[in-house]
Amino acid sequence: MARYSFSGHESFYCKSLWLKKGYDFLLQEYNFNAPDAVAELGVGKNMVSSIRYWLKSFGLTIDDKLTEIAHYLFHPKTGKDKYGEDLTTLWLLHYLLISTNLASIYNLLFLSFQREKREFDKEQLQQFIKRKCDVPEQKNVYNENTINKDIRVMLQNYVMPNDLKSLEDFSALLINLNLLRMNEEKKYSFNSKSKDDIPSIIILYALIDIKGNDKTISFDTLLDVSLLFCMPITELISIIKNLEKEFPGIFAYNDNSGVRNVQFLTEIDKLEVLDRYYIEL
Repeated sequence: MARYSFSGHESFYCKSLWLKKGYDFLLQEYNFNAPDAVAELGVGKNMVSSIRYWLKSFGLTIDDKLTEIAHYLFHPKTGKDKYGEDLTTLWLLHYLLISTNLASIYNLLFLSFQREKREFDKEQLQQFIKRKCDVPEQKNVYNENTINKDIRVMLQNYVMPNDLKSLEDFSALLINLNLLRMNEEKKYSFNSKSKDDIPSIIILYALIDIKGNDKTISFDTLLDVSLLFCMPITELISIIKNLEKEFPGIFAYNDNSGVRNVQFLTEIDKLEVLDRYYIEL
């Protein structure tokens, strides 16, 4: 079991243009540790650290080196969605945030906690994370103050504010995915998504990414994918069956003698899959 990782965001949620801002900063070979980073990025010192953290957490950097998917999306000449404005890009970033799993609270929330509760308050989530950390492999990982800050920032990333105090409250990158909502009693719940809500091309990208060098994706893993996108497994399977027709000969969904899985029949590049969508924009 990998050790969980919390904090690093400096109590700032990821704002809409921060990933692009950080990408351009690194593309020009600036250094987050340099004294002029504050001036070049045009934000405060803590925000510099936060932008660096979010780039890493979304899988856009490794050791401050830009990744292939970062260039694919944000490159000033060839980037498919240079400012991260398209809803499909936001679904892709949501997937990357959870699958990269460098900000553990997101993986824990969607893939583990969601199995237990569809409606919750902050205290219930905090107690769940405390319980998950109460194993030898996670010794000294849990800190109540740190976890509470992570929960607050996570909710700011996903939950649409109930009032219109400030436009700034609506600047969170992933807020338009509408994956979480808050009611008047400050209870939170997951918004169930249908096959029409999730771009099928992102599902295929996720399946290719998850399988890695394997050829088979188990039904348990498909359940994780359905949780990641907050959709019933029946809706996910419906998307997969439609993709099977759209990409003939690439993979097959099997449901034989109680064994359900996805079997890839040939290799396909996940960025070429994304091209199917972005080339039509």
